[in-house]
Amino acid sequence: MVVANGAAGSLGGPTAHSQAKEGARMAAMKPRTGDGPLEVTKEGRGIVMRVPLEGGGRLVVELNAEEAGALGDALKDVVG
Repeated sequence: MVVANGAAGSLGGPTAHSQAKEGARMAAMKPRTGDGPLEVTKEGRGIVMRVPLEGGGRLVVELNAEEAGALGDALKDVVG
């Protein structure tokens, strides 16, 4: 399905190729993750950690309970 100017294309209507020729605009893609605080949430069986990055955006990591515990222990050893 082609979306141009907020309207969905229909059968028998203009094709994506003809719309591109006419200069129709396509909807913009949303970024996968935005800037934000450090977050850790439980989602289903996994634990999802979102870490803000210096240049913008966030690193998203999914861990199981064992991995999260090991990460916590490693961080405690480094921080003190």
